[in-house]
Amino acid sequence: MEEENAKVYTKKQSISQLEEGNIIDDIFVVKIKRGIAEYSKGYSFTLILTDSSGKSIEYVYWGGKEKEKVRAIYDSIKADAVIRIRARVSSFRGKLQLSANEDDLIKVLEEDEYRKEDFVKPARKDTEELYQQLLKAIESVENEEIKHLLRSIFDDDEIKEKLKGHPGAISIHHNWMGGLLEHILEVLDFCMTAERNFPSLNHDLLVAGALLHDIGKLEEMEVTTRIKGTNEGQLLGHVMLGFHYVAKKMEEMGMDENLKNKILHIMVSHHGKNENGSPKEPMFPEALTVYLADEMSARIAQMTEFVEEAKESTEDDFMYSKRQKVNIFLR
Repeated sequence: MEEENAKVYTKKQSISQLEEGNIIDDIFVVKIKRGIAEYSKGYSFTLILTDSSGKSIEYVYWGGKEKEKVRAIYDSIKADAVIRIRARVSSFRGKLQLSANEDDLIKVLEEDEYRKEDFVKPARKDTEELYQQLLKAIESVENEEIKHLLRSIFDDDEIKEKLKGHPGAISIHHNWMGGLLEHILEVLDFCMTAERNFPSLNHDLLVAGALLHDIGKLEEMEVTTRIKGTNEGQLLGHVMLGFHYVAKKMEEMGMDENLKNKILHIMVSHHGKNENGSPKEPMFPEALTVYLADEMSARIAQMTEFVEEAKESTEDDFMYSKRQKVNIFLR
């Protein structure tokens, strides 16, 4: 951490690196505020804090008997604020927790007092180069209606700038700036591999499905000091948001009905199974291919990230993944 009078504070360690017994002086993003409560020695409040790891940790401020003083501190902390705190890392009900009292520092930072990349992971690849790859893929499409549809979307400057900086998820996979664009091109690459092995697959449908399957994520999530879901995203999800966006584009251009339904089916079936959030399950080979390609990209990225993060927090050979429900070998 920088000195007390320094202008910019930098993050010391991620939530995933915290250990019970640590005394920390670090900066975090406020994800959730849980209100003020009375306890035996005064008033407390609870925050859920996060950082670029995508993990969260509970922070409890144990204040004194002056309720208004505690409330003033609580009210000064706004949604997605970055705060600097001093606290102790303890364990509560089997989970790590940060605990502080009224003598411990808690300070809301201004925008020029922290670096955004400490909370949202920066792009890992040249996003301009990636976008050119996407545009090149569109030019390989022979069907003029599909090509027109894709150009109308990806030649749009607003879509281009948004996609180049958008994450692929909040925490599960590709959760960094430009991660969504990386994921889309990985899905496309897996689809092209499938096409080489199964030449009967329709190239144009594969390109359209790969490029459009997650387009709804541009409205499902937003980036502030953290990656979070929008109201529309929480209520509708990216599958429905993408469906409505692309369907409207198709309606405007008067696309062939059968072609329209095939592309839309690929989009709504790309999670594979109803229990995974797909309104429909894949009903023709190109839809199945996009689903499997999406699964490959997401699950390989997820396990790769898990291994890299786990290696930093343990010397054990294995670590259990709650999400994947299996022990992962790390060495």
